[in-house]
Amino acid sequence: MTLEDLGYSSVLKDHRNNQGLTDFMVGRVTLEHKDRYVVKTDVVEYDAELIGNLRFTAESREDFPAVGDWVALSEYDQNKALIHAIYPRYSVLGRQAVGKTGQQQIIATNIDYGLIVQAVNRDFSINRLERYLTICHTAKIEPIIILSKVDLVDETQLHSMLEDIQARIKNVAVLTVSSEQKDGYDAVADLIEPGKTYCLLGSSGVGKSTLLNHFSGAEKMKTGEISESIDRGKHVTTHRELVVLDRGGILIDNPGMREIGIADNTDGLEMTFDEILALSEDCKYKDCTHLHEDECAILQALQEGDLDQDSYDNYLKMYKEKMHFESSQEDKKRKDKGFGKMMKQVKKARKHNKY
Repeated sequence: MTLEDLGYSSVLKDHRNNQGLTDFMVGRVTLEHKDRYVVKTDVVEYDAELIGNLRFTAESREDFPAVGDWVALSEYDQNKALIHAIYPRYSVLGRQAVGKTGQQQIIATNIDYGLIVQAVNRDFSINRLERYLTICHTAKIEPIIILSKVDLVDETQLHSMLEDIQARIKNVAVLTVSSEQKDGYDAVADLIEPGKTYCLLGSSGVGKSTLLNHFSGAEKMKTGEISESIDRGKHVTTHRELVVLDRGGILIDNPGMREIGIADNTDGLEMTFDEILALSEDCKYKDCTHLHEDECAILQALQEGDLDQDSYDNYLKMYKEKMHFESSQEDKKRKDKGFGKMMKQVKKARKHNKY
């Protein structure tokens, strides 16, 4: 295996040289668990941890390594290493952290394509697809939709689903697969390029791990049965893991996400709802909220049936989430700034009293 097989590029090589990191090994994080990491190089796989300086200077969780990151490391024992630096990320796939106001949870980094997997039998939701598309667009990665378990619906139902997707989502590839019939996998394989990184996204039980197992040629991730009583997939993937495929390409499996919180993603929303954005250019007022204003082009398109009502409602819901996230972030920054100012005053007072 070479570093290029892991996705190493000339940009990363230039950074290594320019930052004086040539004395360190270079590797990619394939697994993270709390403060421990598995880092893969072109020669060996290490159990790694951060040096103290990186740990204590980190201001948030985003300053720690994540699956997909490139790092500079040194070996201190057999198959054990220390991480000295994190290379710049060219993409960060994230969402609003569940239960943590104003904070973003990193899903994975340095991703080229997001494979959005949805099962046709229970998970199918265009609203949810638009949420995942917004996450991908925000990260500036190319989304690909994969409808799984298509053997569980008839051709008429499947055709209707595909038409519904095409009516609301434009310029995004849509593929269909069936693990039972072993159908559609060749089309997915044709999209996977050597050295490129693909992240599997979707709810639990939709077939993400099945896809990974198929392309890796091994039981990398356990797959669970579907409960017949509730028709819901079991949580079988509990961590993110980067897997290098023998045929080329890198896949990252990802735990199923029941909640997909929308974070800071103005560009992502505009790309997902480009039709609404285009209409807004014709609104009479530049600060139009598209809720009740006269001569709002979006509301007029709704009244005339030129804009899908469900798409509009989904856009408003995610836009409100985005605004709430941004206001929470600003509030957190003010509190952190105030706390920092208070600590400086305490230190200054202690120093004065000492003398």
